[in-house]
Amino acid sequence: MSCLTRMAQVTLTDQEAATLKKALEVYLSDLRMEIADTDAQDFRDDLKREEAVLTRLLEQLRDVTA
Repeated sequence: MSCLTRMAQVTLTDQEAATLKKALEVYLSDLRMEIADTDAQDFRDDLKREEAVLTRLLEQLRDVTA
């Protein structure tokens, strides 16, 4: 079975990138608190997957805006 990867590309101004980076940082902070407060394992696992995706996106933004 093959896995197809589709790449999306978004062009942002410096201000847009900085704003998105800040928004992701705030959301990730809140998400981490939600993960810590969540007892349901399935929901917690979903939140951790979301955290991993958003962390990767934030790393990419940091690389581009550095």
